[in-house]
Amino acid sequence: MAQSPDDELAQLRAQRMAQIQTQLEEQAAVQAEAEIKEENQKAVLAELNSAMKTILTPEARSRLASLNLVNPDLTIQVKTHLAKLSKESRIATPVNDLQLKKILAGLSGNRRETSIRRI
Repeated sequence: MAQSPDDELAQLRAQRMAQIQTQLEEQAAVQAEAEIKEENQKAVLAELNSAMKTILTPEARSRLASLNLVNPDLTIQVKTHLAKLSKESRIATPVNDLQLKKILAGLSGNRRETSIRRI
């Protein structure tokens, strides 16, 4: 028995509404997961920053803050490295500016020196 056009239209609308509802639920789940991940990252970063107050001297913290403006990824890497070394008691605290320079040179030592020569 053939359905009337109104019945077909109602069925299509119901299917589309169900499809839209599942899409919205998926998007909400992804967004909630992203928010949780972001909160975890903020908590880890706050923990690292508080650890840096005890690990670094004010001059070294200033240098790290300047580096953060230029290269935030490297700053996080350095902070993580320093926190790990401090936790394992492999570094004398507080770390001064000169020691931090050496650590930074060691972590970014894979960069080559560039020089310009005139011919």
